[in-house]
Formats: sequence, structure tokens, C-alpha cells
Amino acid sequence: MPSEMQNNVELLERNVVLLLNKLKDNKHAITSLTAQLDELKKSYATKETENNRLKEDNSSLQLANSLLGSTDSNIETKHKIDALIREVDTCIVQLQSIE
Repeated sequence: MPSEMQNNVELLERNVVLLLNKLKDNKHAITSLTAQLDELKKSYATKETENNRLKEDNSSLQLANSLLGSTDSNIETKHKIDALIREVDTCIVQLQSIE
């Protein structure tokens, strides 16, 4: 019986050591993955900013093309011009109400 109990204790000690080693490995993995996640977040933010800038540039280029006679986005250009005219009209009304 004492030999069996000693074997059980030794088995438990080995299992505890294995678990502690796995815990240590997991902590290292978590640290590494956290660092990777931080890098990816920074990269994503940079790409998102660049994407927004490119969208704005694309919109400006489409407007310029339509003003230069491109037939692809004439309707869109007309809508933008109409919106600008409405804004100017609103400003004129506000200026007239001040006087």
C-alpha cells in the first residue's frame, strides 16, 4: 500500500510539473499574441486612414473628370452642383436676414 501511495504522489507531482510548464508556455503565447494584436491594430488603423484618404481622392478625381467632360458621372456632378447652389442660396438668405 505505501508503494502505491508513493506512486500516486509521484504521478501527481509529475502532473503538477507538466501543468506548470504548460501554464508558463501559455503565458508566453499570450504575451506574444498580445504584442501581435497590438501591431495588427496599429496596422489596421493606418490602412483605414489611408483607405479614407484614397476614397476622398477618388471622389475628387471623379468630380474633376465629370467637370472635364467625362460622361460617366454627369448625374452625380449635377447633384453635387445642385447641393452647392442650395448651400449658397441658404447663405444668401442668412446674410439678407442679418441686414
